Amino acid sequence: MPYLTAPVLAPGTLSRTAQPALPTGDGLLLRPWRPEDAPAVHTAFQDPAMWQWHARAADSEEEAGGWIEEWRQAWAGEETAQWAVVDGGTDLLLGRVALREIRLDDGQAEMAYWTTAEARGKGVAARATVALSRWALDVVGFHRLELMHAVRNEASCRVATKTGFLLEGTKRSAVLHPDGWHDMHLHARLRGD
Repeated sequence: MPYLTAPVLAPGTLSRTAQPALPTGDGLLLRPWRPEDAPAVHTAFQDPAMWQWHARAADSEEEAGGWIEEWRQAWAGEETAQWAVVDGGTDLLLGRVALREIRLDDGQAEMAYWTTAEARGKGVAARATVALSRWALDVVGFHRLELMHAVRNEASCRVATKTGFLLEGTKRSAVLHPDGWHDMHLHARLRGD
């Protein structure tokens, strides 16, 4: 049975080229993950704030290295795309930004991010989110990016609002965290916003 609409983005839109490094223009760099990032990822996930808002924990540098290998290989599958957020001058890991749940045919993806404890409160998540969303919407041609966060995660709500992701509603009891089910805010940004 034929589709009545053409895909927004064709298969291979991402994977036919190498994953790019994306400068933010203000000192940060979004770059593909490297195996040598494993110790910094492991350290970042020892922070109790990470345990509160994420479903995974990193028990060892080897486990973090396994994640990085998954993140590196995911580019070819075009289902998720992950970048390390680093200081452009020192290459110090400050966080991660990602497109998850990529649906090329619909031109949609979900934005996700985290920052290291040392980077929080310095605008790192917002700056990285702006850079990645501009690239995804304006360069690649995605139509819609969604961003979800626990309603109780006020810092994430500030990032979403500050970066032009409009609040569209609340998904009740939508995600299970270690402390139970959380209502989630759903924000979105469209191409042309």
